[in-house]
Amino acid sequence: MANILIVEDSPDNMKLFRTLLTMRGHAVSGLAGGDGLLVTIERVLPALVLMDIQLPGKDGFALLQEIRRSPHRGLRVVALTAHAMSGDRERALQAGFDGYITKPIDIRSFPEAVQQMLAGHTFTAGPQ
Repeated sequence: MANILIVEDSPDNMKLFRTLLTMRGHAVSGLAGGDGLLVTIERVLPALVLMDIQLPGKDGFALLQEIRRSPHRGLRVVALTAHAMSGDRERALQAGFDGYITKPIDIRSFPEAVQQMLAGHTFTAGPQ
């Protein structure tokens, strides 16, 4: 299937996302925060990055800008966030995220959302 990188500081969320995606045949790598993101991308060569917005140190918005300035600028990056207030979705998409999924995730629709993102579609789940 696909290599997917999850950037998430919650071990419980990481375990859940990894389980749901490996059950679908994806190879999943994890990074517990933003340190070393570009090096990890270079090593893993993911087809998709699922990234928490609230991370220790640099937030997901700053990390996204690092990706967009790198040779991997075209990499598809989805915001995974507990930010579900009005306007948060628009802010994430305007910042350059290719999709937006709120946490807690819906375990039934999460794998399909990832498939849609891998197929090149923009996907958002959460408040519109």
